[in-house]
Amino acid sequence: MFDQLTILAPGLLGGSVARAVRERGLARRIVLWARRPETRTELRSQPWCDEVADTPEDAVRGASLVVLATPVDRIAELAARIAPHLPAGALVTDVGSTKAVVARLGHAALRADTPFVPSHPMAGSDKTGWQNSSSTLFERRVCFVTPLPDTPAAAVERVCAFWSALGLSVAVVDPDRHDEIVAHISHLPQVVASTLCAFLAQKDPSWRAYAGGGLRDTTRIAGGDPVMWRAILEHNRDEILRALTQYQDQLHAFTTSLANRDFDDLAARLERGRAYRSGL
Repeated sequence: MFDQLTILAPGLLGGSVARAVRERGLARRIVLWARRPETRTELRSQPWCDEVADTPEDAVRGASLVVLATPVDRIAELAARIAPHLPAGALVTDVGSTKAVVARLGHAALRADTPFVPSHPMAGSDKTGWQNSSSTLFERRVCFVTPLPDTPAAAVERVCAFWSALGLSVAVVDPDRHDEIVAHISHLPQVVASTLCAFLAQKDPSWRAYAGGGLRDTTRIAGGDPVMWRAILEHNRDEILRALTQYQDQLHAFTTSLANRDFDDLAARLERGRAYRSGL
């Protein structure tokens, strides 16, 4: 599909892209760049890449497709850094969890002949780093592709085809609409899990020894990287605030029903929750 795939800052997602591409034979050559010299040394011994460059500028020379796998607050900066060194016709995408800011800044940073087509594969783990990457991470998952209105249609089609070839179902949506959706189905669950753990951390430490699978299942994602999530919260602040406000309204209604002994209303809320969970 591509002569050269370049992945900049491969962590869990970027490493999984490289592994999946190598396994499926979607690129003749895979080139990586990582910020830390020790990470670059480790990556050079991996069989799923052909070269590890010392700079992002070197990594993108000759690239057909570039995947920016940095945290969301560094994507635009990295796009601007590589822009003068991209060959004409190269495509650039990313794997960031927010899209409105990333789409606009990334588009502005790159040339017209190296279009930016933002992406967000809805795949991940509470574990981070390329060491935890997997060639099967994207199978049967969804990938958002969020072009701006003036993004060339052919570029969008190629990026969509790329993610489809990795086993994902692709949904093309407006960047602002994407941020509204993920604020509810991804960012809000993270906030709920993290605040629940932060709340329980103030209680008797011995209680955690008595916890069953329910607490572990509910709070698994609280183990995510706080630095990464801070950047996501900063980028998608407004949509997350709206989602939190609506969720607080639901918690308040639940609290009111419990205080008023309205157990019929509580049962109805529990049933709606069970039905939604059964559909996931």
